Amino acid sequence: MKAITIYGSVVVLALATAACSQTPAPKPSASAISVSTPTGETGPAGFSAYYTQSISWEECGDFECAKATAPMSWQDPKAGEIEIALKRHPATGKRTGSLLVNPGGPGVSAVDGLADNLLPRISDSVQAAYDIVAVDPRGVGSSSAVECLDDKTKDKFNAIDYTTDDAGVAKMEKDARDFAKSCVRKTGDLLAHVDTQSAARDMDMLRAALGDSKLSYVGFSYGTQLGATYAGLFPGKTGRLVLDGAVDMTETSDDVTEGQAAAFEAALRTYIGWCQTEMKSCPLGNSVDEGAAEIKALFAAAQKEPLPTSSDRAATKHLISTAIIAGMYDDGAWPYLTAGLTEAIDFGSADTLLLFADSYNERDDDGSYANQDDAQLAISCLDRRGDSDTAAMKAQAARIQEEAPTMGEYISYSALACKNWPYPVVAQDFDLQAKGAAPIVVIGTTGDPATPYKNAQALASTLDSGVLVTYQGEGHTAYGNSNACVNDAVDEYLLTGTAPADGLTC
Repeated sequence: MKAITIYGSVVVLALATAACSQTPAPKPSASAISVSTPTGETGPAGFSAYYTQSISWEECGDFECAKATAPMSWQDPKAGEIEIALKRHPATGKRTGSLLVNPGGPGVSAVDGLADNLLPRISDSVQAAYDIVAVDPRGVGSSSAVECLDDKTKDKFNAIDYTTDDAGVAKMEKDARDFAKSCVRKTGDLLAHVDTQSAARDMDMLRAALGDSKLSYVGFSYGTQLGATYAGLFPGKTGRLVLDGAVDMTETSDDVTEGQAAAFEAALRTYIGWCQTEMKSCPLGNSVDEGAAEIKALFAAAQKEPLPTSSDRAATKHLISTAIIAGMYDDGAWPYLTAGLTEAIDFGSADTLLLFADSYNERDDDGSYANQDDAQLAISCLDRRGDSDTAAMKAQAARIQEEAPTMGEYISYSALACKNWPYPVVAQDFDLQAKGAAPIVVIGTTGDPATPYKNAQALASTLDSGVLVTYQGEGHTAYGNSNACVNDAVDEYLLTGTAPADGLTC
């Protein structure tokens, strides 16, 4: 069972100790091409060595890379250390400072995605003014990372088709419990400390180590939760924050699940209508209801007998569901999704749909996986959890099926993923309103399936200084992926500090 939730949710206990108990700051390496000058802030008592460390940059292809040291626990300076991986694109013009970026997930690597995903979305003018700094949060990617399953086991896990009868739900729970046990065995103590609040504290440490008096940041999807958490913890250090594809910080995990189910169903129905009117050959009938029925029939056929591919892997119902979910993130992918559905429905094979599923699951052609799934679950389970009572899950599944009759089964019973997680939810220890923070730009897309538009409305309203920008369109997130109205408003804010008018609609 794979939880579909793509967002998750910070504590500080200052244990005053003598300076001799602190870890010395790392020394620049001999191959360093640049070394940061920290602000001089010392941070919470017991952690000053982390705040005052210098970041030593080295060449890595067309970029510069570095590793920073962070405490394992922001509550206990003696708990050990972890590494935080960074990659940057230096400012191409007169430098303003650092702009930290996060692509979401939780669990998606910013370091791996800087060149192909993040940097192309950021305008030349912003790249001229800022060092664009990709940071892999604790537990993710090239930082000290969560590890749960090996690649072959992930192939099997991502392909499992579950039923939602009592036996199927029991199997989901057993597999989720086994997954958690494997995470404990392979990851160790880090597993208890990958919550979003700790990651936000890491960002403040990095801000100071990089020499920036305030944080400038662009976060997409789950990255909005990370950014809003930072603002709640450090409102006085909040500079220019852009939160695109917003998470509603006031929602429960169950609210998130039901909201996503309805949003993905709506996006799918929009796609079906587009397919029928825009594609010369659409395999989804002549009405939206007919198209939805075609997809449900495809699911049923694949559950009975997985579709063959040109590889040694077959496309199960779960993998085909994953492929369709992946196709809803970007309407630019809709022609390719149509090709995949045509291949599956008309010809009974699923090479294209398997490519979609593999992309979503971050599986490379060689069969290796990024740690996105492992990190996503570990972070999400520490941030918030759904109600895993059997009766409550059945009731929710019925509501989801009502709201999302095509895709709902894929999303139901996701609370089982965290039911037997070995560590408790981390208590929220920050101000959701982030009172005292500078203006924070929140962007919502009206047709966003993963972070529904109402989330952006809610986050902008919750934040004391939130400013809402609306993009009327489809897909997940808007900056660098929509139109000049959105892009120009964000660029002006990042370059001058002038926020767009609250309620701007593009």
